[in-house]
Amino acid sequence: MSDSAAPTSGPRTFRDRPVSFVRRSGRMSEAQERAWAELAPVYVIEAPRDVASTSIRPGSAIDPVAVWGREAPLLVEIGSGQGHAIVHAASSRPDDDFLAIEVFKAGLARTMLDADRAGARNLRLVEANAPEVLQHLLPAASVDELWVFFPDPWHKKKHTKRRLVTADFARVAAGALRDGGMLRLATDWEDYALQMRDVLSAAPDFEPAFEGEWAPRFEGRVLTAFERKGSRVGRDIRDLSYRRARRS
Repeated sequence: MSDSAAPTSGPRTFRDRPVSFVRRSGRMSEAQERAWAELAPVYVIEAPRDVASTSIRPGSAIDPVAVWGREAPLLVEIGSGQGHAIVHAASSRPDDDFLAIEVFKAGLARTMLDADRAGARNLRLVEANAPEVLQHLLPAASVDELWVFFPDPWHKKKHTKRRLVTADFARVAAGALRDGGMLRLATDWEDYALQMRDVLSAAPDFEPAFEGEWAPRFEGRVLTAFERKGSRVGRDIRDLSYRRARRS
């Protein structure tokens, strides 16, 4: 995760912390290239960059009413991948607004193609590091729901520092969520599920929205390839849900 801060002396040429992804280069298909050229002006939010191509410059907050053209509940998915979950949600909930955050351009192109076919014009996309979107692009307390479904588990011990859900992430997420807003998470890696629960249980700005060890499966989460793969190899899918506590 990266939580970009303003430089203290001179320009920075690197991020302060590791991010939760490795941005591998890959060519898009002709259909994806065409989708980007034709649909990006409709769907993609172009954000001012800081030190990296996926960073967000501090002080770049958008006006959601201007971007979506109305006042409506805003739901944000981190790591939207191919967009299956958020396109389904956006097309089935036309009265809500949606934002997909992803760093892989091919996935965003596929998301735009599917959104256009489904007529989901209440969806926007941003190609960026998610914590910086929450901290610098979205106004404080502007998000009604934040989804983190099957983030990279970074299961090797030497890589766990790259995991998205940390105490710093909880702080940034709390800043973006309105009072009473929901943070929903799911993973098929047990130790990451335990880490998520420990982090959020200790976060002063969140309270659990479930009883017992785990939350029931979120009905708004469609079955994706990640979930099928985890189930196929015998991993249990664990959901968690937390409510943003009221600001004092």
